[in-house]
Amino acid sequence: MLELAIMIEGQNGLNWPRWQRIARAVEDLGFAGLYRSDHYTNASPPDLDSLELWVSLTWLASHTRRIQFGPLVSPVSFRQPTMTARMASAVDDLSGGRLILGLGAGWQAREHTHYGWDLLDVPRRFARFEEGLRIVIHLLTDDQPLDFDGAFYRLKEARLLPRPQRPGGPPILIGGNGLRRTLPLVVRHASEWNAVYIPAAKFAGLNRRLDALLAAGGRQPDAVRRSLMTGCYFGRDEAEVKRKTEARSRSAAEMRAQGILVGSPSEIVDQLGELAAAGVQRVMLQWLDLDDLDGLEAMARTILPQLK
Repeated sequence: MLELAIMIEGQNGLNWPRWQRIARAVEDLGFAGLYRSDHYTNASPPDLDSLELWVSLTWLASHTRRIQFGPLVSPVSFRQPTMTARMASAVDDLSGGRLILGLGAGWQAREHTHYGWDLLDVPRRFARFEEGLRIVIHLLTDDQPLDFDGAFYRLKEARLLPRPQRPGGPPILIGGNGLRRTLPLVVRHASEWNAVYIPAAKFAGLNRRLDALLAAGGRQPDAVRRSLMTGCYFGRDEAEVKRKTEARSRSAAEMRAQGILVGSPSEIVDQLGELAAAGVQRVMLQWLDLDDLDGLEAMARTILPQLK
């Protein structure tokens, strides 16, 4: 069964009242999960409210009971990996084992420049990312102290205490569509691959490639969950869909060609069916209007029953 979750952009005006309303709505309406980006701000002005990721997830862990949640994704460029492992383990324990730990290399130059972080060129960025992954995974999965002498991180007898309550700690999610860097990293380190903004046909091709890479790496295909984060323009009827697409100055067909879900309830259900046939197990719908809880409720009422 395809699962439907909600993803929000935390840098698009997220504050405590909005976060609390959205979290309670997602929990009560029956969505599978709630995920959010980890950014200071957007790639271009204006700068808006941006609630810090791990603080917000700590609140979520103790104020929801059912939904899975996590970052899509948290860049290693913002936090030293031992701190990420410590926070992730604690938040996962607090939630009763519902965190999905999405990690990434970082990509947005503006926020790195403004807030004093080194983004690095792409080869070094991914080299740092893999070092960070190795450290986080060791701390979560191995109770033996870690000595690590890398190009970016150096540790001596590092150990995560208390040990995670969930064996192995929260599962690692790696997001992206790259054949050369991302998918090999998924094979080596991840429990979930999250593709981003691609149509069903392209997802199916990458999915087959991931299967082949997993087999070559000695892992079973079902060892890695397959998910997709993509945009969504949902309307209760065709008139509402038209208003939303016209506001973006793009046609519904153009958006769908890029992998964005657009349409009325029946149209969205059909597009979700195409994604499920392509191998998607969970869709994280990017919900950009943080105040549109009526739209979330309408989508839950009209779409979720058809996915069971």
